[in-house]
Amino acid sequence: MKYLRFILILGVLFLMPGIGQAGWFWQNPLPQGQRLNSVYFINDQTGYTVGVGGCILKTTNGGSAWVLQSAGQTNSLFSIHFPVDDRTGYAVGAGNDSSVILKTTDGGLSWGSQTSGITNYLCSVHFPMNTETGYAVGYSFTGISPILKTTDGGASWIRQNSGITYGLMSVHFPARNNNTGYAAGGHGIILKTTDGGTTWMPLNSGTAEDLYGVNFPLDADTGYVVGYRGTILKTTDGGASWANQPSGRSVLLFSVSFPRGPTTGYVVGEYGAVEKTTDGGGTWVDQYAGPTDRLYSVHFPVDVTTGYAVGEYGHLLKTTNGGETWINQRTGGAVDLKGVFFPIDADTGYTVGYQGTIWKTTNGGSTWFGLNSGTTSVLSTIHFPVGPDTGYTVGGYFPVNTILKTTNGGVNWTSQSSGSTEFLEGVIFPADAQTGYIVGMTGAILKTTNGGSNWVRQTSGTTNYLRSVHFPEDATTGYIAGNYGTILKTTDGGTNWVNMPAGLNKHFWAVYFPRDANTGYVAGYPGVIQKTTNGGATWDSLASGTTNWLYAIHFPMGPETGYITGGLGTILKTTDGGITWANQPSPTITDLISVHFPVNTRTGYAVGTDGTIIKTSDGGASWVEEEKAGIRGQGLGIRVTARPNPFITFATIPGQEGKRFEMYDVTGRRVGIYKGDRVGWDLGPGVYFLKKQEMLKQVQHDEIVRIVKVR
Repeated sequence: MKYLRFILILGVLFLMPGIGQAGWFWQNPLPQGQRLNSVYFINDQTGYTVGVGGCILKTTNGGSAWVLQSAGQTNSLFSIHFPVDDRTGYAVGAGNDSSVILKTTDGGLSWGSQTSGITNYLCSVHFPMNTETGYAVGYSFTGISPILKTTDGGASWIRQNSGITYGLMSVHFPARNNNTGYAAGGHGIILKTTDGGTTWMPLNSGTAEDLYGVNFPLDADTGYVVGYRGTILKTTDGGASWANQPSGRSVLLFSVSFPRGPTTGYVVGEYGAVEKTTDGGGTWVDQYAGPTDRLYSVHFPVDVTTGYAVGEYGHLLKTTNGGETWINQRTGGAVDLKGVFFPIDADTGYTVGYQGTIWKTTNGGSTWFGLNSGTTSVLSTIHFPVGPDTGYTVGGYFPVNTILKTTNGGVNWTSQSSGSTEFLEGVIFPADAQTGYIVGMTGAILKTTNGGSNWVRQTSGTTNYLRSVHFPEDATTGYIAGNYGTILKTTDGGTNWVNMPAGLNKHFWAVYFPRDANTGYVAGYPGVIQKTTNGGATWDSLASGTTNWLYAIHFPMGPETGYITGGLGTILKTTDGGITWANQPSPTITDLISVHFPVNTRTGYAVGTDGTIIKTSDGGASWVEEEKAGIRGQGLGIRVTARPNPFITFATIPGQEGKRFEMYDVTGRRVGIYKGDRVGWDLGPGVYFLKKQEMLKQVQHDEIVRIVKVR
């Protein structure tokens, strides 16, 4: 397989002056918060883990720090294996009706896609002896489950006949054995080959439970399989017979690891299950790992004391004492978040969510700390009208709703009475901290003119769920959006609300008018964006390019540049007033419920389910762009695109073929100067960064150009 060179990989932190993280990056949890499906360590220090959204993490210090690598794609990865050293490894997964096989030969600096020849999902990969011969298994929705084999390091993969239609979830060949191996899967299926996969024979497992993990620690005779309802099977005769071992827990078990032989081993599964045996499975003892979420993979690379387990919400667990204690290397909470707001700058901000959660940052999200809300209700949104001290958050938990107010920057929160019981979804104080509006379920609209001392219910004329409220200029003219195409408008401070239908019977989750009461947007499901330029009298449909839920809208500085966030990590951006929307690369597939850009169009935050907080400081850039230095009052406005990217021989810069570019490696060392028609022609595989020489001449060092290319 040919190596791939990358101009830039998402998630690499460029340490040159003025250059920071590219696009959108994680702030909570850290290093990231998505599900991790597989973990593999080459030794006790260097390891990898993969998960949904194409996530690949690497550590070289036993998990003290994890670095996000780029897979070059966003499909989910289910299994990873490095057969010999930390340089050459493989990962497999699945996309939309396609299989995924990735390979690296440089320790993950670059990952190249391989052709499988099939469209089935691949769940497990294993290279028994070297980097050339390996196997991958998976499942098919319509036919025979796939088994693939390569003998040339993945340059070609040959399909083998599994003979079954039940999915195969795990494959394992005992150490130093290319010929004898096992695969386990649905409905108690265990397959065995003794001729390198030319033939696969079904074994009698004695169970019909789905099986998810298989491990033969030393030889082809003694091995273990785990699966549904706490199933643990053991064989000592190469699979001729299997004994059901008592796990003690009737939970789904996903993974098994016996690091140094068939005596001491570990299994992990749902509800945070970790079990250990020291007598070859005769007895299994529960261990407390901390999380109660699913753990999908466990690996003890060197001995029976130091091991790792990964799972839901980015959990990264490590033990150094044989499982007596497990330390979670993932930091940050995983509670669902629903609102984010930064009152006056990009440093101090708040996010709210389930279980009465209120978190605050004072350093641009580098750290978040919890505030005492005094409630366990769901908090839906948060708003600070005029400064960093006085703010409001609303929500509820059946059968009561919640309104909280702070006047000291969140140190204390005081509960206010609404006089109603509906769940509350949106709040805004348009001009000051005295006059504000709240909307919620069953058409609820509440108004205060005294900072919340009293809330008065207004007549909405509907019982539909009202989800978002916005007053663009003052406390007089405002809009509300809600379910079943509801759009309401008032021009008299809410005394009267008039329905301004967009002509769609869709659920609207967000409304925003960037500058005045004439031009505004509503967004919702499925991928619906509507725009008005005449105060809601008529609405035009805009093409979003997605069918996902759209939950939040924000135009930071005016009517041209705006952002919308939504389901499955959707981030949309427009720079032309909504005529076109670009789907930005997102580091997550969790739902993003709220987005806020406090002071400009470049630095913003989005929050969502599972404690997700992501940030951008470059407007979520997905192309090479310079950080506009404002020279003589004008930005340079230069856009540079490298094609192809990744590249094999060299890249070109369309429209800039005669210009010169400086190239830097990940350490900040300049590695060459190239014309735009043959960039990087003499470089080895790796990650590099481009700078246009003309930019360097025009921009002072403290105004250094930020260049970001994400592929």
